[in-house]
Amino acid sequence: MTARRAEQIAQVYDEKESARCDMRNANDITAALDEHGFAILPELVNTASRAELHALYDDDTRFRSTINMARYGFGLGEYRYFCYPLPTQVQVLRENLYRMLAPLANCWAERLNDAIRFPDTHVEYVAHCHAASQPRPTPLLLRYRSGDYNCLHQDIYGPCAFPFQVICLLSEPGRDFAGGELILVEQRPRRQSRASVLPLRAGDGVVIATNHVPRRGTRGYYRATLKHGVSTVTCGERFTLGVIFHDAS
Repeated sequence: MTARRAEQIAQVYDEKESARCDMRNANDITAALDEHGFAILPELVNTASRAELHALYDDDTRFRSTINMARYGFGLGEYRYFCYPLPTQVQVLRENLYRMLAPLANCWAERLNDAIRFPDTHVEYVAHCHAASQPRPTPLLLRYRSGDYNCLHQDIYGPCAFPFQVICLLSEPGRDFAGGELILVEQRPRRQSRASVLPLRAGDGVVIATNHVPRRGTRGYYRATLKHGVSTVTCGERFTLGVIFHDAS
């Protein structure tokens, strides 16, 4: 996608919605990610956008592939990867959230002695992914019904991997579904794993570490592995938007 195309998309989208990510307190988000490996973004997606995204799920023309989780041993349920061009609200979220997170991504890379550095804009980063033979878009919609769940996993699709991703809950707990909690598990070397259950409401987003969290030890920083999953939905239907910043091979 060209820089001009990204500008046109931003102009079409509602200004208040496109500015929503820029109004976040970046210091608070950075502190939460450093401490916990995640940071909750309340009311990231408004009611109208949630309804629009929900309505897209059955439109085959908007997706490049559909994954049945049981077939691959990922859990139970289904998710669909968007094709390019992405829905406008997804593209704008991807652009704005990336811009907010790129400085911290570079900070974490320095702490972990990784040579990679991330550019300022998502347009530049996507071009980097495509040059590395990762051209397929990765934002996705996930649908869980009663009895469905998602095993602990990481969303890494090749050597290019941005260290953060964002999960947005599109359904209301207690009204649209029950169960289905988002679970994060951090695995530190020579320690027991630590689990966190995230209390999200409809429209809330959460930034999570995609792969590793830098933890300070006696000899500097080391890598703690973070995985995420979804507990069993006990009734109803749960929809989620996943905003992943690297593309897939």
